[in-house]
Order: sequence, then structure tokens, then C-alpha cells
Amino acid sequence: MRGIGLAGSAVRVGLPALDAMFNSSGSAYAAGRLAGRKIESRFVFWFNGNGIAEKYWIPQETGAGFAFTPCLQPLAALRDDIHIISGLDSPAARLPGPGNSHYPSMSALLTGRIFTGRGAGGPSIDQLIAKKVGNDSRFRSLQIGVSQESFGESIQQNMSWADRDRPLPPEMIPHRLFDRIFGSKEEHWVQRQKSILDAVRDDAHNLKDRLGSGDKSRLDEYLTSVRDLEKSIAALPPEYQQVVERPPEGGDMRDWPRIAKLQSDLLVHALASGQTRVASYMLTKCQGLSRFPWLGHTSQRHHEYTHGQVETPRGMRILRDICRWHVEEFAYLVAKLKATPEGDGNLLDNTVLLFVHEHAEANAHKNNGLATILAGHAGGVKTGLHTRTTGTVGDLYLTVAEEALEAPIQAFPTAHQKLSWVI
Repeated sequence: MRGIGLAGSAVRVGLPALDAMFNSSGSAYAAGRLAGRKIESRFVFWFNGNGIAEKYWIPQETGAGFAFTPCLQPLAALRDDIHIISGLDSPAARLPGPGNSHYPSMSALLTGRIFTGRGAGGPSIDQLIAKKVGNDSRFRSLQIGVSQESFGESIQQNMSWADRDRPLPPEMIPHRLFDRIFGSKEEHWVQRQKSILDAVRDDAHNLKDRLGSGDKSRLDEYLTSVRDLEKSIAALPPEYQQVVERPPEGGDMRDWPRIAKLQSDLLVHALASGQTRVASYMLTKCQGLSRFPWLGHTSQRHHEYTHGQVETPRGMRILRDICRWHVEEFAYLVAKLKATPEGDGNLLDNTVLLFVHEHAEANAHKNNGLATILAGHAGGVKTGLHTRTTGTVGDLYLTVAEEALEAPIQAFPTAHQKLSWVI
């Protein structure tokens, strides 16, 4: 961890990368115990439940000239920052085991191992990476969630696993995630009339006196963004401060896009200030049951929309809309990282994000032909492409971990080879 922040009696506000931290070229840290060290890489493991409508999601063309499908259209402005990968296999999902097909699919996707009957069969890929690169951070990893469904078992509700049957639950309440990231010792600062910035005002003033004009502006912008985030969280309806353990019969109709963007903003703050290098982000749950009032689709729930009428033209269009929303939220996070300066580039230059689903074609519960999205540029990840492959998700994980993130995990249960075309 950079170890640089603004401290008050009750809070700690970690700072983003300022020019004063780097050498003249902005390629490495310039002073202190990090002097000469290159900028650290980060990893975000992003998940959406159920699966996709392949005809609306996977591009027909491969290589650099692929056309954006309706589901991927929100990423069009970020073409040079993403790599669409289709055709991956998840072989462990087809091993015999308990539960319906969602259970082994989820366990295999995250850990490369079969569902145990209680949870995932081993540590998830984000935790394997965190054990190698996260120990110098304030948080070895962060687990973030959005949709708060309580349906199903632990395997449906969690995507990060410390080990066999040991889930790391996602934090789904922005108020709590805010308090955790900004180190509040008093609960719910964002409900008070005072800002957490009041607690670090003197420290911020003293720091500004030592900064150049560019860094002064950068610090002001950062502190303003913290205050704006406080206000946005404080403006949420009171019921958004609690997880709904038993949603009403009609399903929880909360404004999940609003929550998703707040959670993404908080994650960017944590990554930018060096508080963590690894995060998982669970937008919707495995076998998810969300309804989608912001899309005008409330008559059924997410899992139901992937079956039943999905083979009708209208049903396919509804699933297309749902998948497009997933990608919109992912694009929002990618764009925020790209807009965050760091060294001689931006935060996305030093981050790899991996977007996955538990299934390929949702209605068929496919575990081969999986489609994923890589985003970011850490480690020289190749972007601006659609690649159709015959490798496994384990092959991709091993490649990203060891080649892009320099995290020597050495093996993953379903990995057989590294994919040379990724880096």
C-alpha cells in the first residue's frame, strides 16, 4: 500500500496517485519505500448471474473488425480497452454432483472445482490472485455486491471463496462500503450533517501547502468527488440501508442501477488510493431473481426471463435488454477507471477486469462456449479484439494471473495451458 492518506480522529481518506509520487516520466514511484517500483496492477472479477442470449451478445466477426452486438453496444466507445473472448469451456461444471445445474456451474466458474453440497470446492480465482499480490494493501481484497436477493444457498449468493465451503460475502450496502473504505470509526457518517472531510480538513490543508499547482487541483477534485459520493449515498431512500432478507412476493423493486454506480464509484476510490489491488463485483446473483422496473420488465424475474418465453421474439428481446444493462454497468466502471489519472496514464492502464457469467446460452444452461470480456491494459493485455477460442476458463485465469498481473498462482484446476494471444 502507498500508505499516503489524510487522517482524522475518526476516518482515513486514502489519496489517489499524485504527480509528486512519481518520477519525471510518471512510470514509477519516486520516493519512500516504493521508490523505483513500477505502478502496481489491479484485478477486478465481475459477475452476472444466469447467462446470455448468444445471438444478441457474441459478435459474428473475429479480430479487430468485429461489430458490436446489441448487448455489447454500451462498450463501443471503449473498443480499444476491451477484448471479447468467446468459446471457452468450463469442464468441471459437467462433473457429477448435487444440486441443479446452476450449482456446479457457479462452483466450476469460480474455483474450477465441483460444488460440494455446501459451497464452492476451493478458493476462487480472485482469492488465489489476492494471496499473491494483495498482502501489502489495507484490504487484501474487497467483495462488492449490488442485487440483494436472498434466494438459494451460499453458492448462489457468493462469488468469492477463501477456500472450500468458505464464502466471503459481498458488501451490498453503499453506506457500509463507504464506512469501510474511508475508515470511519463511527457508523453512517453519510447520514450526519458533517462530512468525513471535516475530520481531515487540517491534514488536507497542510498537504496542499506542499504540493504543486497540478496536484493541488487533483486533490481538490478528489475531495470534491468524495463529498459528492457522500451526498449521493445520503440521498438514498432509508430502506436502502438494510438487506431485504425476504423480499415481497412481487420481488424487490429497488433501483439497482443507482446502487451499482455508487458501488463502482466506491471501488474506483479504493483502487485509486491503493487500498486494495483485488476486488470481486457481483452485480446480480447466480440463478438471479431480480426484476427490472428501470427496463420496464417486471412481470417475471431474471431466471424466469431466461426460460419460458425466451424462445419467442419478445422473450429474446427482453433477455437482450437485461444483458445490455449488465454491460452498461460494466462499461460505467471501465470508463471511470479510464478517467482516473495515474502516473503517465490512467487507472485502467494498470488494471485488468474480467467479466463472466455462470452459463453461456442462458436457456440451455451451457457450460461450453462461454463468453467473457477482458478490459484494461495491465501487463500488456491485448485489446480491441474478439477472439473465438477452444480453451478453458482456467486457461484464461492462469494467463491473466501470471502474465498480466504477475501473480504466480502456478496452477488452476481446469487450466492446461496459457493463452499466448491474451498478452
